[in-house]
Amino acid sequence: MAEPASPTRSEFQRDRDRIVHSTAFRRLAHKTQVFVPLGGDHFRTRLTHTIEVAQIARALSRGLGLDDDLAEALALAHDLGHTPFGHVGEDALDALMRDFGGFDHNAQALRLVTRLERRYAGFDGLNLTWETLEGLVKHNGPLVTPEGQPTAKYVSRGVPRPILEFDAECAGSIGLLGLAAHASAEAQAAAIADDIAYDAHDIDDGLRAGLFELADLRAAAPFVDEVLHEIETTYGALERARVIHELGRRIITRFIEDALAESARRIAETGAQSAAEIRAAGRQVVTFSEAMAAADRSIKTFLFSAMYRHPEVMRVREKATLVIERLFPLFLDDPRAMPLEWAGAYRGARDDSSRARVVADYIAGMTDRYALNEYRRLVDAGMDLS
Repeated sequence: MAEPASPTRSEFQRDRDRIVHSTAFRRLAHKTQVFVPLGGDHFRTRLTHTIEVAQIARALSRGLGLDDDLAEALALAHDLGHTPFGHVGEDALDALMRDFGGFDHNAQALRLVTRLERRYAGFDGLNLTWETLEGLVKHNGPLVTPEGQPTAKYVSRGVPRPILEFDAECAGSIGLLGLAAHASAEAQAAAIADDIAYDAHDIDDGLRAGLFELADLRAAAPFVDEVLHEIETTYGALERARVIHELGRRIITRFIEDALAESARRIAETGAQSAAEIRAAGRQVVTFSEAMAAADRSIKTFLFSAMYRHPEVMRVREKATLVIERLFPLFLDDPRAMPLEWAGAYRGARDDSSRARVVADYIAGMTDRYALNEYRRLVDAGMDLS
């Protein structure tokens, strides 16, 4: 809905501030990135990861002459829809919601900023700008083809229902999100910033947790071996903690510098003079060079097997999955087990799909700690994720 302009902030600065002050943003402090926080206080949470993504997104946007306030707002909002227990929670909730439209964290972030945050007197959600909503939905690229068919990512399951419903509902007000077009360059900067942060900081967390060693990483990723060789040549023998930190900061720097050079080249190649022309370019313009994209893939391939599928991580994943799988049908069958406001929303839902979505909204908003405490209260008092 239309609002008077702020006398002290741009519209994108206001978006950013509303995201930071939202309940969903605060909850990120107690949501897992890869590890369950009970395992240590220094591993990344969704909040620390989000702050790191925002810093990288601003650096990229400033370097490319973009609107860094919009890029920061998008980076700060990009993980708002994540469930407790990281991606394992999303996978479990998506499977449970398969008959009711599925669950997708980007779609959930859209629901949060347009419906579920109920704090302002004049509207539900945060009343963000069209550009922020569009970037939140499409920062990883178009969701449908020009012919209206789901893109490769969504071909087997379809575009998330909440996104399609919102797009249809808002066609006559804020306008369609243009699901077949690419997002703004700022949204693309936020997306690649997410990749950079993941690579550097999951390496840092994995090494500090002892899930793998430097020798394993450098053998699997030539780019990392090259960076480590630079550190050894410059500093000689260093204590392990300094090597790990130096590795992380150099990875971030190299990725940012590469993305700036390649993205500037691509933007110039398109001849685009406006955000609309960037959206119509037909491809991502903020991206890595081919060589750095290969380095990114090698790091992600290594982390998938050495970290995300490490036996200790998998053990916690199995327990976390169980928590979600038991809580969902429990709340679906007995909404009185939820807080009054959620039980009321459940009773007011029009059909089974809407009622399931209420339960999914409630569970998705939980922190790891709250989800575990609910499981202990309602299912098994002895449950321990450690």
